[in-house]
Amino acid sequence: MADSQILSDVALKIANFSYRYPDGTAALEQINLELHYGESLAVIGPNGAGKSTLLLGMAGLLHGPGEIFLRGRLLTRSNAKKLRREIALVFQDPDDQLFMPVLEEDVAFGPQNLGLDPGEVERRVVAALQRVNLLDKRQRPPHHLSYGEKRRAALATALAMEPEILLLDEPTSNLDPATRRELIEYLKSLSISLVVSTHDLDLAGSLCSRSALLSSGRLIAVAKTDEILSNGELLRHHRLL
Repeated sequence: MADSQILSDVALKIANFSYRYPDGTAALEQINLELHYGESLAVIGPNGAGKSTLLLGMAGLLHGPGEIFLRGRLLTRSNAKKLRREIALVFQDPDDQLFMPVLEEDVAFGPQNLGLDPGEVERRVVAALQRVNLLDKRQRPPHHLSYGEKRRAALATALAMEPEILLLDEPTSNLDPATRRELIEYLKSLSISLVVSTHDLDLAGSLCSRSALLSSGRLIAVAKTDEILSNGELLRHHRLL
């Protein structure tokens, strides 16, 4: 499919994308989905539905049959690293994202790997930590942070890349109610395209205008979030109620 065929308002397009685990088990089957510029899209589904696998594919970290277009450009093995400058993934477990001795080094890691000069790296580190209210902890070892702070720190590592699209995998899991509310309000304030993988239906309803329902690796429905959340029979059938 030529780039000219990609709609101008589509930030990310997934066309007939499938993925199988190394043992041959199907994780995703023929997924077709679009994310529009400035949109917040929830990918909902029960555990094991393929939500995390789909986000890894969107980020160019997994490859399989089908096509993924990022801002009109086909994502391939050869250009994935370059295009990933425009899309950032926050993993479900913040400890998968935080591995440096001190927090500011984790946040600086991505910009440094872009080859940015030290002044620009420092600007991005400060800006990202300020946005998640962790600037005063920039010298703190990540393992000394609370779980909620680790969540925000992992988000800062993604924000420092200044992506056009932000992917978040189960961002509210294991958060206390106050921290969860703060995170949702913060995500609402972002002026970038979001994809949120979650089985937290309240999060989907609060944050995302559209939702895609995944179940057993298949895309079951894509609609306005309130339409999906009001369909009790659909949610019960796919173990979401």
